[in-house]
Amino acid sequence: MHRDKGETFIMTYQALYRVWRPKTFQDVVGQTHITKTLQNAIVQEKFSHAYIFSGPRGTGKTSAAKIFAKTINCEQAPVKEPCNECASCRGIQDGSISDIIEMDAASNTSVEDIREIRDKVKYAASSVPYKVYIIDEVHMISTNAFNALLKTLEEPPRHVVFILATTEPYKIPLTVASRCQRFDFKPISNKSIAERMRTVIEAEQIAVSDEALETVALAAEGGMRDALSILDQAISYSDERVKLEDVLAVTGGVAQGILTEIVQAMHDQDVQKALSLLDELIQNGKDPARFVYDLIYFLRDLLLYKSAPTLEGILERAMADEDFKQLAGTVSEDWIQSAMTHLNQCQQEIKWTTSPKVFIEIAILTITNKGTRKEEAENPADSETVTRLAGRLEQLEKELAALKESPYPVKQQAPAPEPRRQKPRAGKNSYNIPYEKIRGVLDAAEKPMLKEVQSQWASFLDKLKSTSPPAHATIQDSKPAAASSGALVVQFKYEIHCSLFLDNQDTVESVLTSVTGRKWTIIPIPVSHWQELRNEYISRQEQSATKEEGQQEEPLVEEARKLVGDELLEIHDQ
Repeated sequence: MHRDKGETFIMTYQALYRVWRPKTFQDVVGQTHITKTLQNAIVQEKFSHAYIFSGPRGTGKTSAAKIFAKTINCEQAPVKEPCNECASCRGIQDGSISDIIEMDAASNTSVEDIREIRDKVKYAASSVPYKVYIIDEVHMISTNAFNALLKTLEEPPRHVVFILATTEPYKIPLTVASRCQRFDFKPISNKSIAERMRTVIEAEQIAVSDEALETVALAAEGGMRDALSILDQAISYSDERVKLEDVLAVTGGVAQGILTEIVQAMHDQDVQKALSLLDELIQNGKDPARFVYDLIYFLRDLLLYKSAPTLEGILERAMADEDFKQLAGTVSEDWIQSAMTHLNQCQQEIKWTTSPKVFIEIAILTITNKGTRKEEAENPADSETVTRLAGRLEQLEKELAALKESPYPVKQQAPAPEPRRQKPRAGKNSYNIPYEKIRGVLDAAEKPMLKEVQSQWASFLDKLKSTSPPAHATIQDSKPAAASSGALVVQFKYEIHCSLFLDNQDTVESVLTSVTGRKWTIIPIPVSHWQELRNEYISRQEQSATKEEGQQEEPLVEEARKLVGDELLEIHDQ
């Protein structure tokens, strides 16, 4: 910006996300399932009078709404794309045409604001064929305001189109949602974000390394607007070329190479190296909470890569470079799951402390030393073990000699059991299966209710992923097994997944309630135990039915027992 004498400041720079806001449907990245449907409807002149655009922030909802408004009002209509050159397109793009009304529901929530729309909607558009109302964050409108909008949404004038954009569609009343066509915008893939940013930097003539672009895409978490904002920051921070270090500096993230080194050090039981790397990160100003978050997702990607090495596209936080592949071949799945459990517990604990580094150090020590204890358990070649085995051998030799000397078989006293190493007590992360609670759910289970939640499970997982990725990671491989009116039994692949879920139970249940409209208490159970419990329950039900049937076959005997008692009653089969 510059300032002349006697003049105010004039802003000359625009943020990248504003300059590169989509102007055609083709520019809307990663939402082909929506843009193609809208284009076909416009060309065939069969578009609806009301739409709901829902999805995470920065995925193109309001941009698509504005492009839709331009396309239906373009002077070349009906067309699949706006020409962006006619007076209508240019007027809508720069905001000079008053028939395209954009309003933020966060600051227009009252009944009076909606009544104003209802009063003006009956007037025809002045400059273009269609008047379009784009209401952003519509879920923030009050219930009374929604009720005031109902009649207008149900029977609007032919020249009016409503587009309601929201990040929380479950807050929109069903009476409103049922009057609109709904389109769900998905989080954009890292690959699509990186490709779009390459187009931007080529046009802007900015030098950015491939590693930096990939890291920006990872940090954006599915949002194109967030990606361009982070890239803008990194450009301002860097000198001539945007490098990986510049992106990590502005995002507070940790380089994958450092994460690889720390995981390798913990697995190799090199406590000194692991703690030194942590101390160096903290000293360089990295956010401790962000470090734990990055490490958990790095381990998650490591576990997925070990399970399906050919599907590199499923990795969310890691790039499958040579060091990553080598590490994946070294560590075991059990070790990764155990490390994730300790780090997940650490993540919960550091939320409430002013000294997060201490908890991270304890977690690293626990993960590292656990491997040492396991080796000791598998190789008990210490002096105490040798002494114990020698004593046991001597005792067995004496008993054998006594048996040979005895002429008759003598009942021997049971030998003292070999003193075993005491098993460690169940820790905080072990899971005790509440069998009685699950049996209670089975007694009250309703099959239609289970089918209902199964049909909404995929939508629930998508919503949970955008709300809380750590919580989503704990439950993504699970599935509903039984449902009653207030409880849901969910089967997990392993017991450790049940333990991880318990740390995120409140978040998961809250999102499930918002998606299904019903309050559920989730009871996790490993799939192997579920099969056993289910078979036992079915067998018990069959026995109960057989017994009840037998009792009903002899009503005369039962009545005689009541009259004379069991002592005087004799029963003869005929």
